Amino acid sequence: MKYLIALTMILFLGISNAQDEKVLTTKFKTSAVCEDCKERIENELNYTKGVVFAELDLDTKVLTVKYKTKYLNAELIKGIVSKVGYDAGEVPRDPEAFESLPKCCKSKGICSK
Repeated sequence: MKYLIALTMILFLGISNAQDEKVLTTKFKTSAVCEDCKERIENELNYTKGVVFAELDLDTKVLTVKYKTKYLNAELIKGIVSKVGYDAGEVPRDPEAFESLPKCCKSKGICSK
């Protein structure tokens, strides 16, 4: 009987932990214009706790992010992108972060390395 109770508790705890690890996907447009923008945004997000995957399609300017709901939500992710200097859906870019971007990232230009 003790083993049955212990097994039930272990299963219950495993199920509740699995629910905490729910992964969702969000997609939204950004104001990114070049490969440097893409790299900057993806690097910031891919090194953020709770982000499973982040990829920006420069042709459509749509950012796709898979994230763990235990740590993040779509609004927090948009806030992170904004703090890097880019518009994120309806969230406007942070003006100070935008000013620190390279000139080409503030226009439709192409960055040169």
